[in-house]
Amino acid sequence: MKKIFFYASCCLSVALISACNKFLEKAPDNRALINTPEKVSQLLGTAYPQGNYQPFAESMSDNVTDIGNGSTDNTIHDPYFFIDTKENQQDSPEFYWYACYAAVAAANQALETISKVNNPDDYITQKGEALVARAYAHFMLVNFFSKFYDATTASTDPGIPYVTEPETVFIKQYERKTVKDVYDMIEKDLIEGLPLIEDKSYTVPKYHFNRAAAYAFATRFYLFKKDYEKVIQYAKLVVPGNNFAPNLRQWNTTYKNITDVTELFKIYAKATENANLLLVETQSLWARNYYTNRYGVDVVKEQQIFPRPDLLTGGNFAFAIYSVYSGTHLLVPKIDEYFVKASINAEIGFPYVMVPLFTVEEVLFNQTEAYAYTGNINGAIANLNVYASTRINNYSPTTNNITADKINAVFGTTDIKQGLIKAVLYYKRAEFIHEGMRWFDILRYKIPVVHTTIDGQTLTLGADDLRRVLQIPQSTSLSGLAPNPR
Repeated sequence: MKKIFFYASCCLSVALISACNKFLEKAPDNRALINTPEKVSQLLGTAYPQGNYQPFAESMSDNVTDIGNGSTDNTIHDPYFFIDTKENQQDSPEFYWYACYAAVAAANQALETISKVNNPDDYITQKGEALVARAYAHFMLVNFFSKFYDATTASTDPGIPYVTEPETVFIKQYERKTVKDVYDMIEKDLIEGLPLIEDKSYTVPKYHFNRAAAYAFATRFYLFKKDYEKVIQYAKLVVPGNNFAPNLRQWNTTYKNITDVTELFKIYAKATENANLLLVETQSLWARNYYTNRYGVDVVKEQQIFPRPDLLTGGNFAFAIYSVYSGTHLLVPKIDEYFVKASINAEIGFPYVMVPLFTVEEVLFNQTEAYAYTGNINGAIANLNVYASTRINNYSPTTNNITADKINAVFGTTDIKQGLIKAVLYYKRAEFIHEGMRWFDILRYKIPVVHTTIDGQTLTLGADDLRRVLQIPQSTSLSGLAPNPR
């Protein structure tokens, strides 16, 4: 479907994104049927972007290379070449843009409903979830489609529209707030919503912004904003007592003992996995594309990302790494696809994947980085050792122990703070392979990206390259939004 307006408030789920025009056939007040806390909770099930950023974020990063064979889906090809893709189907930046604003629409509809009820105290938890979900969708949008937050320029850098009410007209005019404005509004929603969330309101808390997931979001938000004391504060609320070890994925024990790769695919994004804090269902082809696409992980990239032995511990990573697609592609089994038929007897339908949006691993890394910047060197090193204890085969706290001397020696640093940052980025790159998280670190630290091709081309994305900011969809020009410069 060609989208001809900016804010798809009619699209309360990704399934509806492909049929937004049908909204115009319905009375605007049909949503008055959402009149109980339970119905608002159902609506909030669609207040999370049901599109996937992992494919294009991973493809722009330094985690992938031109393998020379495999499929060449435009949603993977164009980001690899740093091209503003015209693709608007699942896994594209445009699809993700509208998925985020569809999530915002659901959150805003919930908040408007709550504002009109006679018993608002019965909707407290729903209000908290709506506010935090609205903050998250805008947070992801501003970090992909605007310059990355920099306190010295954020007050002038163009942001994205921060939408706080349901759209009631066909084409509404919007303005691009500054990045600072957007961050301020995200923080306002986040701080207001956090204390209202109650986990007991959810049947499966990990499919909603439960307390731990909301606190994890706060650690990422404040890390990007460089408010490190708050990162530490919220990380301790995610994992009381900093008891990270039993809440991380147990790659060198439980996961290692699973020999059937299909089982590994199934457990990574399960709600019963302690490490998963927030899961979302997304319409996506990423589960099949990330190991069959021409632009992916080969043996050379594997050696860069998972060196043997591990640089800091001297042991070997326990990640399950499989060689597939004629032995040229490598993958860590994470993302499993399930297919939903268009109807009972249909042969066509939609592919979906369940993806973790926040994990305990990320919280540990966020806290470790914040410790480094605030001078808690011992705390940062302790966190790295806890992480390594679940990732290194036959880990021994004696022989594999990470120390300040090892960190400085490996990364060639004399300032342990800088060494710790390099260590965090090194382990995060391995931990979140295939998940797009590396792209945020590339943006935060202005890491150059060099892509090469089989036929000898070299494409470089410099520290200040304008292409680091994704182009907003062309269709938004009808709503008065100026494109990003190129």
